[in-house]
This record gives sequence, C-alpha cells and structure tokens, in this order.
Amino acid sequence: MKVICENRKARHDYFILETFEAGMALTGTEVKSLRLGRGNVKDSFARVDKGELWLYDMHISPYEQGNRFNHDPKRPRKLLMHKSEILKLLGRTREKGLSMVPLKCYFKDGRVKVELALVKGKKLYDRREDIAARDAKREMERAVRVRDKSL
Repeated sequence: MKVICENRKARHDYFILETFEAGMALTGTEVKSLRLGRGNVKDSFARVDKGELWLYDMHISPYEQGNRFNHDPKRPRKLLMHKSEILKLLGRTREKGLSMVPLKCYFKDGRVKVELALVKGKKLYDRREDIAARDAKREMERAVRVRDKSL
C-alpha cells in the first residue's frame, strides 16, 4: 500500500467515529499525476448526491505531459462503494453534526483508494484536552527515559 496523500488535520479537527474504504473513478492523467504524488485531500469532503457518493475539493495537479487530455484539478470525483454502504452513510450523515472526510488516498493493488471517515466536529475545549493529554504523555515518557538512563 503506497500512501499518496494524507489529511492529518482531520484527526485534529474531528472525532473519527467510523472509517470506510472506497475506490475512485478517475481519468488516465489523474492516475498518472497521483503516481507522482501530486494529490491533496486537505480541505476535501464527501457527500451523497442522488444515491451516489462524491468527493469534492480534492486537488489533483494536472499531469505535465497531459496536453489537451488533462483534467480539471478540483472536479468532483465519484467514489465507488456498494449501494448498501452508501445508503448507510446517507442515513448516518443526516444525523446532527456528522459528515464524511477523507483521511488518506493510497494505491492498493494498482487501484486508487480513499479512506473515508464518518466524523463529528470537535469543539475548542475538546482540542485543548487532546493537546494537554498528548503533552502529559510526552512528559511521562521523557521522565521514564531519564530515569532508565540514570539506573
């Protein structure tokens, strides 16, 4: 599995409730550009429209040797999942405050896949608690390391 791009900000801004894997319907120049690592899922999101799952605002840079066959960098891209999974996601996103955000984009067996997460937004105090817990854990590990060196 070769990771193309990752959305690290999503883990900071959202509570991740559930993750899903979906394929992407792409053109040839988009795949070639992704093989060069030129993709970005930072501000993108997914939505169910008319029974189909779409990924919006994912940026794939135009392929340099693509000439007239190049693609629009921010076009909506269709995500491929089973109908039952899409209907399940549709029901869950209609709940208050839930949405779908891609966590990472990667190649799996030569095909482009997206790891989608069902998320709920964090409040400012939730983010502060996470930062405080991370700092406390780091301090404990540092203290254990210093104590082990002194023995």
